[in-house]
Amino acid sequence: MVGSLKCYTTRQAFTPEQINEACYVDVNGNRDVFEGLRKNPKVYYDGKRFSYKAKHDVKNKNELLVLIRKFIEGIAVIDLKDAYPNVMEDLQALKAAGQIWLLSNFDSQEDIAFPNDPRVPIKVDDDLKELFRSIELPRDMLDIEKDLQKNGMKPATNTAKRRASAQVQGFSAKPKPKQKNKEFSKKAKLTNAHLPDLFQNLKNS
Repeated sequence: MVGSLKCYTTRQAFTPEQINEACYVDVNGNRDVFEGLRKNPKVYYDGKRFSYKAKHDVKNKNELLVLIRKFIEGIAVIDLKDAYPNVMEDLQALKAAGQIWLLSNFDSQEDIAFPNDPRVPIKVDDDLKELFRSIELPRDMLDIEKDLQKNGMKPATNTAKRRASAQVQGFSAKPKPKQKNKEFSKKAKLTNAHLPDLFQNLKNS
């Protein structure tokens, strides 16, 4: 909906009159549009103005860090993307400062942010690092989560639920088709080697 998109883009609160001026949508004159906005789960209405409602109510880098530190088992980046306009830049800044970990896989929507406590020194043996990097991983997060559950561990993500939610909201849950890469064949092994940042600060341990 146009009004919802305007609120999302600017993160400002708009009266129906302001929405009409900006988007040429007469919210007050069309009850269906008004009710559609008011009942939209992504829109907050205070009785006078409409504003975008993010999943997590954080507005800057400090609040973002406080939120991530509450999720010891990790929080999905896709759940943080709509918090405020430059949230992705702040995530990268927190990662560069060593305050969080950003662990990625082949699906960018499945990136997970973990808190990093610099007060806790971690020393990892080189043999363990090599063993970690050599572990083969399934391509699909669903398979990874099933393997974790088989071994009695609780996954930090719920890919099935997230993909179902994406379909309900009109987004395609299917990953974008990958272009053929001569250097990466289908037979290539997928390992933890694509997570070098995890051990970036442990090279000299």
